[in-house]
Amino acid sequence: MQQSPLIDMLGRQGVTRRGFLKYCATLASLMALPPAAGRAMAEAIGAVRRPSVIWLPFQECTGCTESITRSHSPTIEGLIFEAISLDYQETLMAAAGHRAEAARDAAIRDNFGKYLLVVDGSVPLGAEGAYSCIGGRSNVDILREAAKGAAAIICVGTCSSYGGIPHANPNPTGAVAVSDVIKDKPIVNIPGCPPIPVVMTGVLAHYIAFGSLPELDAKNRPKAFFGETIHDRCYRRPFYDQGKFAKTFDDEGARKGWCLFELGCKGPVTHNACATVKWNGGTSWPVESGHGCLGCSEPDFWDAGSFYKALSQPSGPLNVGLAATAGGLATGAAVTVANRAKKSAARASHRTITVEDLEK
Repeated sequence: MQQSPLIDMLGRQGVTRRGFLKYCATLASLMALPPAAGRAMAEAIGAVRRPSVIWLPFQECTGCTESITRSHSPTIEGLIFEAISLDYQETLMAAAGHRAEAARDAAIRDNFGKYLLVVDGSVPLGAEGAYSCIGGRSNVDILREAAKGAAAIICVGTCSSYGGIPHANPNPTGAVAVSDVIKDKPIVNIPGCPPIPVVMTGVLAHYIAFGSLPELDAKNRPKAFFGETIHDRCYRRPFYDQGKFAKTFDDEGARKGWCLFELGCKGPVTHNACATVKWNGGTSWPVESGHGCLGCSEPDFWDAGSFYKALSQPSGPLNVGLAATAGGLATGAAVTVANRAKKSAARASHRTITVEDLEK
């Protein structure tokens, strides 16, 4: 029997047209798309007939799956899991064992060339891939097989994007990123340990609506979410510019919300949308909760570690290019003022997309 369009399915579940338009308007705004894109996204997603998605969990901790299940406005089960046909995902599917593997094989066969392949977890190459296997087969063999028929690959989490913690020195399992194995497919990386839920669902919705991946940066990350650093949008940034830094996590400066740079915050060199999108339904994020950014959405963040040492001290790859002197900080502050002036001028001509825009 032919599947009904998504908009009909959502209506039967109590999702109103206005609520659906609001969701699409929010996605369009988050991804810096023009107002007309919100309506186009609503029309495309509403008419879609649930593309097949195969989700392969490899050498990981299930944190990425835990994160995406906490997506809000709408919830993952209320929209995305109804917008797609999630044909294989070990943690979330009802089937197990050989039945689960048969479902994956059938999805590949029946949707060859059309399905989205989602991967979380690194791919271990050591011992001929024996460090992580599913149904007696190595992760790398399953990845190569599934990638052949994929229209595109979405890597969720730092492990699948860059190798993550399993890739950290001394990397005993020979863990690598998906892009180190697959070279002939379009790949989008959504790093983070774990990634922000609405970033993952936003990329999926963009692909469903437009049939293509969003604009990516040099590391194949969506520019809409990874185009700026944590530092660029941090609400503690004014204290950084004023030279006001907390010296300990419980001193007077920390209680006043001063900058956590000297306590090891990696915000200046970490690209992500945590400061604007936040976590737990937009409730908070690490820096707002009083802890510095760990840089988890950057390559080799674990080896670069030194979580409680400031970037002005040697701290591996994350320290590259950051001025360590007072003069360097002063220059950075001057550049910040200039950049803010440019952004203020740009924002003056930008208008947030609203539901009313889409209903006109």
